[in-house]
Amino acid sequence: MGQRSQQRRAEETEEQRNSRLAIMAQRGQERRAEGTDEQRNSRLSAMLQHARERRLNIIEGQNDHQIQTFYAARTVLN
Repeated sequence: MGQRSQQRRAEETEEQRNSRLAIMAQRGQERRAEGTDEQRNSRLSAMLQHARERRLNIIEGQNDHQIQTFYAARTVLN
């Protein structure tokens, strides 16, 4: 820490010090809240992607079943 900064800290009143510390604490809480939001958004994004993949797999499975049924019916009719 620079000499001027140290001198200013020595001259600040207890009220100023408490105010500065309260501001620092608030900023820390905001940073933690932002991190939590980022983590939440990441989890939600992963859940959405997983749901999309699951729906796609279901649709592909239905298509495969329809194709198999079609060829089975065609084989029986021939």
